[in-house]
Amino acid sequence: MISTNLPPMKRIALVIQYLGTHFHGWQRQPNQRTVQEEIEVAIQSVLGYSVALHAAGRTDAGVHAAAQVAHFDAAGLIPAHRWSDILNSRLPKDIVVRASVQVEPTWHARFSAAWRRYRYTLYTDPCPNLFVGASTWHYYYTPLDVSLIQKALDPLIGYHHLAAFHRAGSNRKHSWVDVQAAECVCQDPFVYIEVQASGFLYGMMRLLVGLLVQVGRGLYSPASFTELWTAQRREDVKYAAPAQGLCLLRVGYPDMPFPPEIWFNSQPKFGFG
Repeated sequence: MISTNLPPMKRIALVIQYLGTHFHGWQRQPNQRTVQEEIEVAIQSVLGYSVALHAAGRTDAGVHAAAQVAHFDAAGLIPAHRWSDILNSRLPKDIVVRASVQVEPTWHARFSAAWRRYRYTLYTDPCPNLFVGASTWHYYYTPLDVSLIQKALDPLIGYHHLAAFHRAGSNRKHSWVDVQAAECVCQDPFVYIEVQASGFLYGMMRLLVGLLVQVGRGLYSPASFTELWTAQRREDVKYAAPAQGLCLLRVGYPDMPFPPEIWFNSQPKFGFG
C-alpha cells in the first residue's frame, strides 16, 4: 500500500549574492557556466531530484548581484531557514546564499516583485587598483561632470518607452519601463549611477550608462540625451558600459519576506567611510 503521508511541498525563497566575473549570466544555458545551474545542481544534490529555480531578474554575463531573489519548490523535512547553510556548503566561492525562508505557495520571486534596483560603479582614478577592478569600470580618460549626468537622469523618472536602451535578442514584446528612481552620486574617485524600475530591458543599464558617460564628458547635453531616447533613436546608442561595473543591488516586494539587513544594502560602496 502506498503511503499518503508524504512531506508537504514548500516554497523556499533565497537571497543570493554572486560575483558575475566567471559566469555567463544567471540563466541556464548549454555548455556555459551560469548561476542558475550551479544553484539548481546544489539543490538537486540535497533532494535527489531536479528543481526549477526562479529568479527576480536575469543578469547578463559578467554582471554581479548583491541581493538577487529566487525561489524553488521542494518536499521534505528540511526547515526553510537551514537551506542557506546547506547550499553554501555545496556552492562555489563566487556564490553565497545570504538567507532562506519559507513563503506562501502563491509568492513568486519574479512576478511578486514591485521593483529592481541596479547600481553601476565607475572608478575614475588614473592609478589602477586591483581590489576594485573586478566590480568597477576603470574610467579615467576624461573628467565626468556628475551634475550633468543627474540632469540627464531626472527626465527618465516615470513610465517611458525606452527602446533606445533595448538590446536586440530580447523576447520582450515592448520597451515600456516604469522608472521609479535614478541618481548619480560622486565620492571621489568613485561615481555611482543607480536606477530603480519595475523591470529592466535587455541590456538597458549598460547602454544607459554608456551614453550617460558621454553626457558627463560634455559630448551630449542633458537635453540632447533626453531627445535621443524620447525619439527612440536606438541607432545612436553605440556603446555599452562594461559588464563588471554593474550590480543587481536589490529587489523590492510589497510583502518582502526577508529583514532589511539581509537585502537592502549588501554591496558596500567604495570610498564611503
